[in-house]
Amino acid sequence: MMLVDEKARQLLADAELIVPADVLTSTIHGMAQAITAELSNQYPLVLSVMSGAIVFTGQILPLLNFPLDFDYLHVTRYNRALQGGSIQWEALPRTDLTGRVVLVLDDVLDEGLTLAAIRQRLMEAGAKAFYSAVLVDKLIDREKPVYADFVGISLPDRYIFGYGMDVQGIWRNLPAIYAMKA
Repeated sequence: MMLVDEKARQLLADAELIVPADVLTSTIHGMAQAITAELSNQYPLVLSVMSGAIVFTGQILPLLNFPLDFDYLHVTRYNRALQGGSIQWEALPRTDLTGRVVLVLDDVLDEGLTLAAIRQRLMEAGAKAFYSAVLVDKLIDREKPVYADFVGISLPDRYIFGYGMDVQGIWRNLPAIYAMKA
């Protein structure tokens, strides 16, 4: 156990703080205002992408000033790895999507493959409209198959963690976003 703790603390010590907690708080408030302005009359189904979006979801939900349904889905390409692999569906929403306006909350939009697969699956399940909100949009040097409707912060293409995002399964609980040093 001590080696795990030492390794975890060293990972954090070697990382660079790139988005402090206060910036995340004000960013999420701004996102909530934009989402409320767009979706307040549509009674959307809000879906959180587990596990990465859990902190973001917990912070933004109380700021959405309109009635909504809530559910989650669990899909991943990383599974504790530092690079994405194939898409793995762990859990789908239990809520009927037929004719629903859906808002998906996710932590980070990297290459866009996961969000594109989520959009396709939800639309095939009968959703009437699809919106997405991501806390972080990574700036990559190629076209993405999908872009988010609401973006908190755009960041360089680095491995980031904290605020729900993990590094090797740890540090989701950090109140800020860190990047591995290059």
